[in-house]
Amino acid sequence: MSVASRSEAGTLFLVATPIGNLRDITLRALDTLRSVALIACEDTRRTRILLQQYQITVPSVSYHDHSPRSRLEQLLRQLHQGQSVALVTDSGMPLIADPGYPLVRQAIQEGVRVEVIPGPSACLSALVLSGLPAERFVFEGYLPQKRAKRRRILEALQSETRTAILYESPYRIKATLEDCLEVLGDRELVLCRELTKTFEEVLRGPIRNVLAELHQRTKLGELVIVLGGASTKR
Repeated sequence: MSVASRSEAGTLFLVATPIGNLRDITLRALDTLRSVALIACEDTRRTRILLQQYQITVPSVSYHDHSPRSRLEQLLRQLHQGQSVALVTDSGMPLIADPGYPLVRQAIQEGVRVEVIPGPSACLSALVLSGLPAERFVFEGYLPQKRAKRRRILEALQSETRTAILYESPYRIKATLEDCLEVLGDRELVLCRELTKTFEEVLRGPIRNVLAELHQRTKLGELVIVLGGASTKR
């Protein structure tokens, strides 16, 4: 593919979308989604709910970690033809523990203008809500499903003094917190669930106490773990 100049190519917009409450979309994000030629979505079914809410009729296509190379090439081709594309994920900021990196990296290498439309982010929302130190932090995203690999990452955090942020699914949260307790000790923990949604909840306390509370639950929803650094170990 020949590399077009920035003046000839369209713009790839990285658009943050709500992590729960659909009213958290920004005015600039709405303007952008209405103005582009195409919206590339992690899951078109999820994004369609947002688009219908705001009566946005721009065509959309799926683009995720398992998309064929041909989909990336299609999006780049449209950008080089002067059509702007918006990249969105199911919720929050694209690329943050979500797909999109290969497209952004390739677009930059090929001279396409890339612009971010900032907005909601689950990891930052949980961090500022946690009450733990927020000046410096580390973000590990989703931990591996296999226990041995998961524990190796946790072992690397044993001497980490910064607040750590992790994502986890409701199906693995108890096993992950049990590993955190064994590897890191009974650190201060803040567990944020269903952020910005109707049943938003924040559980705070030593890992052992939060884990005991979770054993009483059957429904958990989307979760963000915020762990105190080594200096706050109990």
